[in-house]
Amino acid sequence: MEIKALGGCCKKSMANYEAICEAVKELNLNVEVIHVTDTNEIMNLGVMSTPGLVVDGKILAVGRSLNVKQAKELITKAINSKCSCC
Repeated sequence: MEIKALGGCCKKSMANYEAICEAVKELNLNVEVIHVTDTNEIMNLGVMSTPGLVVDGKILAVGRSLNVKQAKELITKAINSKCSCC
């Protein structure tokens, strides 16, 4: 599983990254959260507004800073939506 927190070093993006890291910790996932701050890399993902959340290449949130509860819900939904054959 790959989890990316999108956004530079603005206050909202940092809060988003921290909330996603805490959500991963609370969900007991052995996953490193990748903090993507490079604008070109973010745009290559098809995202034009930050902060954001991407799980396994799927964009789950764009243009809003998540709190821990929201991040946990989105990550859990992404985990549960995977079929057992993949």
